Amino acid sequence: MLPKKMRVIPPKAPPIKTQGIKTKLVPLIESSVEWDGSGRWIEPFMGSASVALNVGPKKALLCDTNSHLIAFYKAVQSGEVNTNSVKKYLISEGAKLSEIGESHYYFIRDRFNATANSLDFLFLSRSCFNGMIRFNKHGKFNVPFCKKPNRFRKALITKIINQVDWAANVMRDREWEFKAQSWQKTLKEAKIGDLIYCDPPYVGRHTTYYNSFDDCDADELALALVSSQKKFVFSNWLENKYRRNEYVKKYFSDYTWSEVTHFYHVGASKSLRNRMREVVISTP
Repeated sequence: MLPKKMRVIPPKAPPIKTQGIKTKLVPLIESSVEWDGSGRWIEPFMGSASVALNVGPKKALLCDTNSHLIAFYKAVQSGEVNTNSVKKYLISEGAKLSEIGESHYYFIRDRFNATANSLDFLFLSRSCFNGMIRFNKHGKFNVPFCKKPNRFRKALITKIINQVDWAANVMRDREWEFKAQSWQKTLKEAKIGDLIYCDPPYVGRHTTYYNSFDDCDADELALALVSSQKKFVFSNWLENKYRRNEYVKKYFSDYTWSEVTHFYHVGASKSLRNRMREVVISTP
């Protein structure tokens, strides 16, 4: 059961870093949820899996159109990606990065784009520019190097290993299913008793991290949620120093709102790394 209360233990960060990661928002999300846990926790936009891993529901359907995110967590769930394999890989590839320099990063990036190896994906997510996850129109990872050849020092490797171990332990003995699919397909699978946590690409901001999600998609999603008659929690940006998001007011003014302000450290440019007021919207 997920009662409506604020957590005491700080949320943990997942092994994969992405822009828009919701680790800091977990306490507000949890405090916005009133759900008996009898159904599944459903996420149409899983992203880094930070929210699901911290909430830890018994049953979950976790989906994303980014097949590499799904493949990574499936590999952790099955044990294919584990603490030993991660340690061995990062020590080896980290040493090569330190010795060879950024050309080794691009070697790993090319190899990942050819093979979609989950350990290569982990490597890229922790050594690319500012923790970005971005793909071009051909589905190729195209984020440049972070310019830190000594990135994988012992402390960071240990941190990543512990994050992988934590994720594996959370999933153990839980009924979690991962699917690479559209949010439309995911919402169709929701049943009475499930709770949908929806964290879409933020409307009116950069939304080409893997594939497009424009204002028309955002409108379609909002209408689908409010007409679904399912319990849902929806997060989005509300306000920054430049403007306010009228989208949430347009579709969700009759729902319960909770707000929090924090700083975004991950983004393609300095202009996208600002203090942001975010809103978590929930059904009664």
